[in-house]
Amino acid sequence: MTTLIWDQRRYRNRHGRGMRAPMFGTRLPRYRTASAMFDSMVASQIRRLNSAWSELTRNIQFAVEDVPPSQPLIWESNRRILSQCFPASRGIKARIVLYRLPLCNHVTSRAELNYAIRDEIVQRLAELYGRRPEEIDPDWGM
Repeated sequence: MTTLIWDQRRYRNRHGRGMRAPMFGTRLPRYRTASAMFDSMVASQIRRLNSAWSELTRNIQFAVEDVPPSQPLIWESNRRILSQCFPASRGIKARIVLYRLPLCNHVTSRAELNYAIRDEIVQRLAELYGRRPEEIDPDWGM
């Protein structure tokens, strides 16, 4: 049985742009998306804090969302929201939510983004537990 000419791969080269294939290999660092890089940065900061303060991070859920809710509540200020924390209630663990796009737009480099993620997590942990951020992480805000 012969294949039809339009079923052959060579025939589907439209507009002279070549065959469709990924530009980078899947194991190369360039292949990772921006959201995957952000998630790995958040996970590394949580692991770092968990090794130092496991009793603080044990009962907290961490989440990452792209953007904050569009309608701020009446009692919330109109400042730029980079993260939020929600206290525990009725069997639901306390949550810290980091917003990816505002954090990424707030900084200019990957190192600054790593520091901003660290500062936001520490600030929200301090807010949940009623402590100063410097007590949780002495490098906070530097």
